[in-house]
Amino acid sequence: MAELTQRRVALGRVARGGVAGLTGAVVAALAQFALVVVVTRAFPAGQAGAFFTVTALVLMAAGIVKLDAGNGLVYFIARASAHEYHGISGYIRAALVPVTGAATIVGVLLYPWLGPVALALPVMAVADVLLAAGRGFGALRPTVLLDGVLLPVGQLVLVGAVALAGTSPWLPGPAVAAAWALPVAWALPYLPVLVLAALALRGRAPRTPCLPGAGRDLWRHTAPRSVAAAIQAVFQRFDIVIVALLAGPVQAAVYTAATRFKIVGQLANQGLAQAVQPRLVRTLADGDLAGARELYQATTMWLVLLTWPVWLAYALTAPWLLRLFGDDYGAAVPVALVLAATMMAATASGMVDVVLTAAGHTTASLRNLVAACTCTVLLDLALVPAHGALGAALGWSAGVLVKNALPLWQLHRRYGLRPFGRHSLSALRLRTWATA
Repeated sequence: MAELTQRRVALGRVARGGVAGLTGAVVAALAQFALVVVVTRAFPAGQAGAFFTVTALVLMAAGIVKLDAGNGLVYFIARASAHEYHGISGYIRAALVPVTGAATIVGVLLYPWLGPVALALPVMAVADVLLAAGRGFGALRPTVLLDGVLLPVGQLVLVGAVALAGTSPWLPGPAVAAAWALPVAWALPYLPVLVLAALALRGRAPRTPCLPGAGRDLWRHTAPRSVAAAIQAVFQRFDIVIVALLAGPVQAAVYTAATRFKIVGQLANQGLAQAVQPRLVRTLADGDLAGARELYQATTMWLVLLTWPVWLAYALTAPWLLRLFGDDYGAAVPVALVLAATMMAATASGMVDVVLTAAGHTTASLRNLVAACTCTVLLDLALVPAHGALGAALGWSAGVLVKNALPLWQLHRRYGLRPFGRHSLSALRLRTWATA
């Protein structure tokens, strides 16, 4: 009975953290959606598509140079007990040095093609690592406020200012604004996020000499996830680049606008995962399979309840909603329908990859991502030339289904874990647990 009560209390803490994470996800999703509306309304489709392609490339590069060091830190910090925190600062430094070096090198190499926005890569990568370290200590608030609110709202405000300035007769015009000012305005908010993330982490981990083998242990665990994170970054945004290359920037703008709502599901999953990941790591490290099952099934039900109404509403209102981007975007309704159906299926799998990696199966996660990304790229190459944005949506959909089906099978085979079960209905008592 005492053990059951402890689980309920722990789940209540996860619920409260999840609510905070989801609140940040909602703000971020709305701000990013508004940003796309501003850009598509202020600039021709070709210029808007070029901007979306540049930002997609920067985010892909950032996903690669982060080396997934943040999740590695969450794993080691969450497993440490309070009296072992004296050595954690060494792990943080072991994560920051290679990430900073990789981001700086890649930023310099990409500068001739992407311009000044490429130089933001070190700032983006280091900020992500610092926020992740804070989550390892149980501090979710900095991630919610900085990454979930300050960053997207700051991007919206600055990009909106550039869009207004681009229409001014006293300035160079929208073509110049779209070419360099928009990407710079989009990247600038990462700087205050970095500074505030460093201040938030200060004092949590006393600065001590690096423990022997800390860097080796960190990167031995993280290396497979570094590759997987790079593939995941490509998987999330490479479709926009393929559409731009094979079908032109206009189709890239149409595809970006129609699929912008997928950020709702991604951010909802991310917000909840950030709250539950440290708890999952500790639960699985203790061999508490029953506790892991309860966490997995409860969070899956929360995701379904929160996101399925969004996807159903999007599918029903797509013919009208897409016209917010402009009259040229109404033809993207089939893309929206594919997106809605795919995200509903993905949400029903829950945080399946988070559970797999929390159990330590980083290599299996890497293989799954390789399979999903390969499927997406091959289908995109086959379908985009003839079908444009719809072809890219179909390729992305197939990759997402593969990415979720493989770990579902692996977790069921190894641990008997399923996304739904006897804990699903009890997850409906969210209000009770959230106040526990």
